[in-house]
Amino acid sequence: MTTRREVLGWLAGLGAAVALPGRAGATTNVTAVRGVTVIDSSGVRPNTTIVLADDRVLATNPTNLPPNTTTLDLHGKFVIPGLWDMHVHGAYLDRITLPLCLVNGVTGIREMWGFPQLHDLRDRIERGEVLGPRLVVASAIIDGPHSTLPGATIVSTPEEGRQAVRNATGADFVKVYSYLDRPTLAAIADECARQRITFAGHCSAHVAMGDASDLGQRTFEHMYGLPLATSSNETQLRQAIATLPLDPAAPFAWFRQVLEFERQAALSHSRSKAARLAHRLRRNNSALCPTMVTMRVLSSPADRFANSPNTKYLPASYRDFWRDSLKNWAPTTDEEIRQQADFLKRRMDQTAEMHDHGVEVLVGTDAGNPYAFPGFSVHDELELLTEAGLSPKAVLDAATRNTKIRPGAEASLVVLDADPLADIRNTTRIHTVLTRGRVLGPQERRKMLAEVEKAAAEPFPPAARTCC
Repeated sequence: MTTRREVLGWLAGLGAAVALPGRAGATTNVTAVRGVTVIDSSGVRPNTTIVLADDRVLATNPTNLPPNTTTLDLHGKFVIPGLWDMHVHGAYLDRITLPLCLVNGVTGIREMWGFPQLHDLRDRIERGEVLGPRLVVASAIIDGPHSTLPGATIVSTPEEGRQAVRNATGADFVKVYSYLDRPTLAAIADECARQRITFAGHCSAHVAMGDASDLGQRTFEHMYGLPLATSSNETQLRQAIATLPLDPAAPFAWFRQVLEFERQAALSHSRSKAARLAHRLRRNNSALCPTMVTMRVLSSPADRFANSPNTKYLPASYRDFWRDSLKNWAPTTDEEIRQQADFLKRRMDQTAEMHDHGVEVLVGTDAGNPYAFPGFSVHDELELLTEAGLSPKAVLDAATRNTKIRPGAEASLVVLDADPLADIRNTTRIHTVLTRGRVLGPQERRKMLAEVEKAAAEPFPPAARTCC
């Protein structure tokens, strides 16, 4: 430990200016990571030394080190910025979700269903009372009539949509869903602009992706809406959706039929329409969060992932909930299995095409849904994105939100035993995670996993707050 005054004096000697929190006489944890190859959005820098103080990068490759620096000699290792999962459910399982993320190098998450307890958890993490990844928290999910989502905020009119936005106290952004009609979505968008808050979520089945982007929707989840928006038969398919009967007693059947129209749309993909859509998304600063991990599960036979060794880190009630919920989604016949595998591949191809056109692609897993595991599944998502056609460098930039490891940056780092640019699967070969002034080395990470497994074995209420 060294004092903040000593660190500031050392920085002054380097001619550097980095804001450090705390009082002048307070002690500061200073750590130097030496001999690593840094891979970030600026490129590749071999044989680098990184100096960290609590939650900030102080310097890279200094000529000397501050007094009382803890030095980690990690020659031959690779360092990337902390990973982000941009679509998570279940941060409220704080003894499970939070440590599983950190152990896997995920130092930031976007929680896609917010409520006051999560706002409080976010604030406690920021105050250092709870160790966890940085949390960006949604509002309660806002959806239209006949929503398939129990517990969503249902709005039937534009004014009700506006009020739902005004009620989103404490949220970092507003989450919208699949059943909103265009007038209500437009009102939500306008109220978000008035309240100076962004909105994100599903592409409504009633609003084309390009139109929702023009309204200001910041992200589109799960590849929903993308096949329709890039189909040469979009007009006919949207007319079929508009006239599709909906039984209020069984709204999921309507949603399943919309997904079937999306599958048909993928068979008539238009490259020229894709290019025009990409132009609108870029112009509006809208991004895609494809959550390929969960879409793969929902497109596969129900038992395909049931034997994952990671299930031991989730409560038995979750495993039961996953098994039951997949009955509504999983293909069963050989023809359905073939069709869904082809549909997934086409959507992945379309996502890569959007990326090639310059549209931002985010890394998200939909963790909390069947066999999408907090932390672990981020690495599966990275692999699927490379299978779709993105380069390992592009995937890393997406997963780290284009972070540069430089003085003043947040000191969330992941130390890897092997080069992720040579094989993206090397992101799973984690040696150490550094975050919020903590060094989570191999022994600490093993201990954290053991504690999660123990917590998962305790009684938990049935899972109730997962969704797409």
